[in-house]
Amino acid sequence: MPPRSRPHPAPDGRDRGANPTRSAGPQETGPEGGRDLLGQPRGLLTLSGLEVWERFSFLGMQAILVLFFSATTADGGLDMEPGAAASVAAGYSTLVYLLSVAGGWIADRMLGSYRSVLYGGFLIACGHYAMAVPVPAFTWIGLGLISAGTGMLKPNVAAMVGKLYSATDERRDAGFSLYYMSINVGAFLGPIITGLLGEDIDWHWGFSAAAVGMTLGIIQYIAGRRNLAGRKEGAEFPLPPAAMRRAVWLIVGGVLAVAAVCVALSLAGALTLSGFVDALTYVSMAAPIVYFTVLWRSPRVTREERGRLRPFLVLWLASVAFNFVLFQSYTVLVLLTDQHVNTSVFGYHVPSSWISSALGAVSVLSAPFIAGAWQRMGPRQPHASNKLALGVLLGGLGFLVLVPTLLGTSGTGWEISLVWIVLAVLFIGVGDVLLESTGLSATSKLAPAAFSSQALALWFLSLALATGIQAQTVKFYGQISDSLYFTLNGAVAVVVALAVFAVAPWLRRTMHPVH
Repeated sequence: MPPRSRPHPAPDGRDRGANPTRSAGPQETGPEGGRDLLGQPRGLLTLSGLEVWERFSFLGMQAILVLFFSATTADGGLDMEPGAAASVAAGYSTLVYLLSVAGGWIADRMLGSYRSVLYGGFLIACGHYAMAVPVPAFTWIGLGLISAGTGMLKPNVAAMVGKLYSATDERRDAGFSLYYMSINVGAFLGPIITGLLGEDIDWHWGFSAAAVGMTLGIIQYIAGRRNLAGRKEGAEFPLPPAAMRRAVWLIVGGVLAVAAVCVALSLAGALTLSGFVDALTYVSMAAPIVYFTVLWRSPRVTREERGRLRPFLVLWLASVAFNFVLFQSYTVLVLLTDQHVNTSVFGYHVPSSWISSALGAVSVLSAPFIAGAWQRMGPRQPHASNKLALGVLLGGLGFLVLVPTLLGTSGTGWEISLVWIVLAVLFIGVGDVLLESTGLSATSKLAPAAFSSQALALWFLSLALATGIQAQTVKFYGQISDSLYFTLNGAVAVVVALAVFAVAPWLRRTMHPVH
């Protein structure tokens, strides 16, 4: 793809005509001349609709994945030990968010955000259709395709939301809260459908529902493309033509080489699931160090932009702490519910995977109130760092609230009330909205102009590191007492939240233009 012409750079190093945060202000029309809808850019509806179906498929499948892994072969599962099943499921999430770095780079340098999201959606749909085939090999092929597709789609959708607003638009945080609410609409509906089909009929029926959901998401994304900024353009900072061709061959060759090595090692018995998960954990630790170094040293990053990377690192580490707790809601919390919670409600046995839906429901119900509060408060709303720290604190409390009822439990046959799980989900769900909507909004404003999509990918690397660490810690689930397990994990998030509150004055001084 040849590079499109760009205007003369401004003195601060940014391209005025290609500024990824420039778009309609409060009194302007949106992209392509479209009008605002209910006080927000019309393109927000298209991108939010895509996220509804992407999260429907991704988290719907994620909700039953650990149960599928741990189910016996007689029940159609892969017969893994619970701790191992949770570790492999966490490893899969790690791979997804690691690949978001590649997805962000491809958008910034090769395809542009619109095309990257579109192609990523196709890969995700193909992956879910592959998992619908009741053959173990297709399960792993499907997970690989979904990982690659989500890496292409996830950071770039968030970057496209940021392009709907100017950096000083006070609607921005509210818009990201509404966007994140749409994510959780899918997070609520997905596990309900896949849980019913997967647990009550067949696991692969659940995977089929995820495939249909992603297909619907692609259709509505294409239908609403006229409201999106940059849909007619390629990469904002494209590679030269020769470098573009080399990059294509390197990507194709690299994918084929990695696949060949994995197959060869697997056939030789040198590659195990546990070893692969461990390798992903190491990569999730190294990748953020490398990427922050690249951003810090890049000549495309101005001095002012480089200064904003320091507070961004603090927010990034807070995200690691929160998501370390959040993603265990899809593994350890589901296993705890499946094994030790009486899920009978008015005589109906609620599928254990519906805990994931409850998490989405809390986020959906709380997001409008949070978004409305920020809009009403305007410039008086709390600083972004305090919003984010509060989210991390609530996440930690979500695990700690379980500790009193888990004290003294051991062995098998014991049960706790479903009320405790619902209370934990309430804390975590509200914390999720506070942290992720604020974090995505802040990242889109703190991002260097030349790395708009890649900065969002770097934000998702915090999820990769969180799930990478989780892939190791969940191995202790069932090996130590449940009360100690949830105490240690919840305490990590609480300590990090208090540390962010402590440095809030410094963050307020250094995070301009974030308020």
